[in-house]
Amino acid sequence: MVIPSSFFAEALPASPKNHLLNRWKRDSAETAEGVMTKIKTGFHAVEKEVEKDVGIVAEKTHMKPWMVFGILALVVLAILGLVGWCAWRFCRKKRPKKEDKDAGKEDDENALVENEEVKEEETDEKKEELNKGRIKYKLEYDFTTQELKITVLECADLPPTDWSTGLTDPFVKVYLLPDKKPKYETKVHRKNLNPKFDQTFIFKNIPYVETFDKTLVFAVYDYDRFSSSDQQSELQLPLNSVDLAAPIEEWKDLAPVDDGSNQYLGDLCLSLRYVPSSGKLTVAILEARKLKKMDITGASDPYVKIKLFDNKGKRIGKKKKTTVKSCNLNPYWNESFVFVIDEMDMKRVYLDITVCDYDLIGGGDPIGKIKLGWNQQKLYKAGFKHFKEVLENPRRPIIKWHVLQDPEPEEDDDKDKKKDKDKKDGKDKKDKKDDKKDDKKEDKKDKKEEKKK
Repeated sequence: MVIPSSFFAEALPASPKNHLLNRWKRDSAETAEGVMTKIKTGFHAVEKEVEKDVGIVAEKTHMKPWMVFGILALVVLAILGLVGWCAWRFCRKKRPKKEDKDAGKEDDENALVENEEVKEEETDEKKEELNKGRIKYKLEYDFTTQELKITVLECADLPPTDWSTGLTDPFVKVYLLPDKKPKYETKVHRKNLNPKFDQTFIFKNIPYVETFDKTLVFAVYDYDRFSSSDQQSELQLPLNSVDLAAPIEEWKDLAPVDDGSNQYLGDLCLSLRYVPSSGKLTVAILEARKLKKMDITGASDPYVKIKLFDNKGKRIGKKKKTTVKSCNLNPYWNESFVFVIDEMDMKRVYLDITVCDYDLIGGGDPIGKIKLGWNQQKLYKAGFKHFKEVLENPRRPIIKWHVLQDPEPEEDDDKDKKKDKDKKDGKDKKDKKDDKKDDKKEDKKDKKEEKKK
């Protein structure tokens, strides 16, 4: 027996869920069919429009419709291909090949190895530079006679100075600081890196109290027959660090010679002021501090020299000098000097300021110097900045401290003047002698002519 479906529909009441499900199925089917019909009608409309446009183009160009369609298809394909190529180029990430990676790793490893080798070589070179050998000495002090007896026993592992033979010709100078006199020397040992001297030297009349202020120096030299011998190394032994109550015999490492290149020379405080209307540059030397000790007494007699130069190194005007401050490492001057310079020339000049130690015999010895000017940007930046600030702030004094630089070897102006005078005097004397000789010759000729007559 077959039961019709209408029976179930009438017998079973429709639940709310079944009703909604059936309605959704019906609506979705209707909407799907509607969408498909709309799409089809749209495509047909586009086809008709395209056919019309193609027909118009074909009539005007006298081409067949399929040829126009082919051209359009090629254009579309070209555009799509160009867009795809651009997207591929843009999205593509360049990845290094395995070979390149391996080569890069090898290069990095080689570079690291080379850097390590270079560092090792540099450290070895530094060690060689610092390794100046050793010296063995004996030290005795006699309290009754106040004599200091020093014996230079031997040296070991001295660095070679003659690279052709790999040897050296050493000898040792022995003296006390700060006196430096008397100065004793050992004999020269030819071609020897481990010389044995065993020579004794005696410093007399040295009270025990004075030994605390003295330093014993062993200076090792390389003998040169044709020129002055070069100092290779030294040992400075402050006597206040040694117990002189008992004899001392020991080995010590020799150190490189201190050339004073990194030595602190002191500071100088000065003020600069420029007035453009009058062209006056006022240089005020105010004070200095912690100046280098130049005298044996451990002091200095400082004064300051001020010179003005142009860019070519020619001095402008006369040099200025401060007063001398005797036995003073922290002098105070507060002395002013004026130079007249046109505003247009301010960037073409520079100041050369030198702190000197006054000496009655032989003039002054330079302690340190500074240069202030527009052209000192690379040579001495502090001097350039000070000078620039002065130009940017006219009529206003600019005060600054400057660290003294190593003084360059310079000729004394007074000595140059004396030399020029001596040369002129010599020329005048020669001219006078020549004139006298000419006069004598003319007199002789006149006498001969008179005799002939």
